Amino acid sequence: MELKDIKSVYFVGAGGIGMSAIARYFLHKGLIVAGYDKTPSELTHTLEKEGMNIHYEENVELIPAACKEPSSTLVVYTPAIPAKHAELVYFRENGFEIQKRAQVLGTLTRTHKGLCFAGTHGKTTTSSMCAHLMHQSHLDCNAFLGGISKNYGTNYILSDHSDFVVIEADEFDRSFHWLRPWMTVITSTDPDHLDIYGTKEAYLESFRHYTELIKKGGALIIHKDLEMKPNVQEGVRTYEYSRDEGDFHAENIRIANGTITFDFVSPIENVKDVELGQPIPINIENGISAMAMAQLNGCTAEELRNGMKTYGGVDRRFDFKIKNDRHVFLSDYAHHPKEILQSAKSLKELYADKKVTVIFQPHLYTRTRDFYKEFADALSHFDEVVLTEIYPAREEPIPGVTSKLIYDNLRPDVKKQMIQKDDVLNFVESRDFDVLVVLGAGNLDNYVPQIAEILNKK
Repeated sequence: MELKDIKSVYFVGAGGIGMSAIARYFLHKGLIVAGYDKTPSELTHTLEKEGMNIHYEENVELIPAACKEPSSTLVVYTPAIPAKHAELVYFRENGFEIQKRAQVLGTLTRTHKGLCFAGTHGKTTTSSMCAHLMHQSHLDCNAFLGGISKNYGTNYILSDHSDFVVIEADEFDRSFHWLRPWMTVITSTDPDHLDIYGTKEAYLESFRHYTELIKKGGALIIHKDLEMKPNVQEGVRTYEYSRDEGDFHAENIRIANGTITFDFVSPIENVKDVELGQPIPINIENGISAMAMAQLNGCTAEELRNGMKTYGGVDRRFDFKIKNDRHVFLSDYAHHPKEILQSAKSLKELYADKKVTVIFQPHLYTRTRDFYKEFADALSHFDEVVLTEIYPAREEPIPGVTSKLIYDNLRPDVKKQMIQKDDVLNFVESRDFDVLVVLGAGNLDNYVPQIAEILNKK
């Protein structure tokens, strides 16, 4: 099916952060857009206000008539939806064009210059940084992001004239193999999703294959410390980056009085006195990769400097809710051991003289089973660790796999306890905190506004 033949688009799993960006693209194009999601959320309510027809019951009868014509309806689904889902079965048995979200994005990278951001972690922040850099420059861009940009209040940016499209390249279910990047950043390749890949070697091979998909004349910007070795085709330039070394890196880093400033070192043009609008130590390295991508595509030094200073961050990515002399409270999406370690190190660097407490909700039984020792080691860098039960997402329980696997492997000197998610608000009410962070990719984040309210009353 060609994009020009599509009159209606139906989403099976409409409320996912990435799916909603695609839905907005088609809404903007004036198509009929509808879909199913298991649970109402702020995001689905927003989509409904923007014109999308969403229902929350797995029921073929609730699919709008306009989305029941196979010749003009595109069905987009997320791999998190089970294959036996009644609506998905209906579309499959009636000859509809059914695509994963990644396939739709792949089509866009064939017709636009795709600036793609891949990696086990860091891709949402780096892609949103680059999107902001490009959008506020003379170049502009379209963007499909994995989180809500605080600069724009959305996970989607549309341009009427730019040929660039910024995309978060997701390795889950090998989705990023549908893309054909013009240029890509690879931030990290620490093994994850072993329920899909099986082995570390298969995970690394998947990233290696991804590098083969970069278009001739394009570029790969890869973190210099990765174990994975790329295999780009002839005509693709390769650059390395990191915080302190590589073709792109930082020098003269200054962290003081809540600000972070550094000089950007580049083979194209150095940029002095880059100030981070979201002053978190890990964003030095994130910023280097985003600036490298934007600079390679024509952003000027002044545009880079202005864009980095005005970048406001992403919801749930080091998302400060309270920052005053009494309390610091933030939410962070970190759900992989390396992400948690970076979160801990950044907070300890920013608040070296304060006690940092984490409430962590593990995400997925398989991830907990495969990495419980690594989770324990990363969490042990906090002063106090509070664990809730595992958020299952798409998975069924695995016997013997609980949060206690992590709990039992925390370092002996770490203050620790386990509580039920439903008891989190009572726990916060009963305690005082210097720095409190809620970590994880599950639904514990739903409590963040109430936690902020409790702390503000104190």
